[in-house]
Amino acid sequence: MATTQTLRGLSTISFFAADHEAAKKWYSELLGIAPYFELPGYAEFRIGDYQHELGLIDSRYSPNGSATGTGGAIIYWHVDDVTATFERLLSMGAKVYEPITDRSHGFVTASVVDPFGNVLGVMSNPHYLDVLASTKKA
Repeated sequence: MATTQTLRGLSTISFFAADHEAAKKWYSELLGIAPYFELPGYAEFRIGDYQHELGLIDSRYSPNGSATGTGGAIIYWHVDDVTATFERLLSMGAKVYEPITDRSHGFVTASVVDPFGNVLGVMSNPHYLDVLASTKKA
């Protein structure tokens, strides 16, 4: 049995957008920050308590055989207020993918499709808050 974890945590989440400049502007507005790193066709934000990276990539650089429609895995970002965040995303032009859903025991999820076709999940997650609190004690 391995003594180390195979998956240690999120490093970078990549979203593809045909209109890279519009996606960069939209996410800058949503996050309230500009990308910290940019190359032609690529912009990266560091966000949240653990400085996870959200990369926006011009879809011209997507891997061969990549899905072109909405779907696949949903990555949920912990937020303090699912309802307020969900409503803000909708007001910015995102479309409902999955409505606000109470999963019980304090877990609440929702997801949208951003204006560029990427699924963006938001969540209230008690486990996230427990881990965050435990790191603050050290």
